[in-house]
Amino acid sequence: MHVSDSADVQLDANQIDASPITLYDGPVESYLDGSLGTLGSGTRLYGRVWTSGPLVVVRYYEAKPPDGDTVPICAVARLGDGQLRKRPESKPGTAILDYPGASVFVVDSFR
Repeated sequence: MHVSDSADVQLDANQIDASPITLYDGPVESYLDGSLGTLGSGTRLYGRVWTSGPLVVVRYYEAKPPDGDTVPICAVARLGDGQLRKRPESKPGTAILDYPGASVFVVDSFR
């Protein structure tokens, strides 16, 4: 896996294909829709969600392939054009998003 490798991801494995979805501050389990380096479709990504700003921040720390061991990763969820922007009716500690999916990008560190 290399910095800038990317794949599509369902942001919350418990809300696959739902629209809109609600994310909460704290841990999150996401689901890869495609391959990310050596990680295949169906791999679970584990990380953390922050909802305090106008955009949701999702950082991933480890991945669990369906047929393998958990591996450490450094990746972030992104969508263009501000599409990880929370809906105005989002309450503190939550983020209501129009889209259940995003792209995940491997990074060399979190900023």
